[in-house]
Amino acid sequence: MKKLFLALLTGISLSATAQIRLPQPSPGASVSQVVGTTDISVKYSRPLLRGRDVFGGVVPYDKVWRTGANGTNQITFSNDVMIAGQKLAAGSYSIFSIPTTGDWTLIFNKDLSAQEYNYSQEKDALRVTAKVSTVAKTEAFTIDFTGLSDSTADMNITWADKKVVAPITVETTKMVEASITKASNDNAGQMRVAADYLSGKGKLDQALKLANTAVAGAETFRNLWSKAQILSKLGNFAEALPLAQKALSLGNADPNFGGMKATIEKGIADYTAKLPVAMPAVPVKKKK
Repeated sequence: MKKLFLALLTGISLSATAQIRLPQPSPGASVSQVVGTTDISVKYSRPLLRGRDVFGGVVPYDKVWRTGANGTNQITFSNDVMIAGQKLAAGSYSIFSIPTTGDWTLIFNKDLSAQEYNYSQEKDALRVTAKVSTVAKTEAFTIDFTGLSDSTADMNITWADKKVVAPITVETTKMVEASITKASNDNAGQMRVAADYLSGKGKLDQALKLANTAVAGAETFRNLWSKAQILSKLGNFAEALPLAQKALSLGNADPNFGGMKATIEKGIADYTAKLPVAMPAVPVKKKK
């Protein structure tokens, strides 16, 4: 009897603490995107159309809107960014907007718990004008990123028949250069990777200095080939050629050479073709 009583108590206790989880009308979601070396993450809710007239109806024009549903949507930037050409410091912000029949005002606010009823413009970190286009109907409110490069991305807010685009720009090259300055010259691999990056950005003199450091630290086929490519971009094929040839020689003895052999061989052929052809020596006539 005592055991039965304890079992009943345990059952009642478990049923009292059990929680029922129901689906939300506006389910939560998250999206993250890396732009260069900057992490961007968004936590938001996704209201559904359900046959409603949204803009100008459920969402009034010319009034502050929390840009979603449920709690406030939040966006976080790991570095300073530019939104539509205006600077926004690294940090977390709530996303508000003012929908209109034309372009919208997009708002990044410092109060992460704000709603329409207690929103304060004094806490705005940034307001920008965002372009709006008409698109095919989207059932679920969506935030995503397109137009990616190592320093740009478009943040898109899409719902019903509207798409709002906020262009984001990050000073990736400047941040990379700052990190290179702080990096240890002892890491030849890092110096080479940094040299390749700056070379791709057209900063050839800086890239060559890093490539020199990489080669001085370790004469690998990758480091030599990196320096050869930078020299070729500078038009110095006479110095680039022997470096490429040495890179090929070292690579042939390296099990990780892989597909780079054909690339380096082509580089050697290109550099050789661009070297001036040596003129034959003119015989000196002996005096009779």
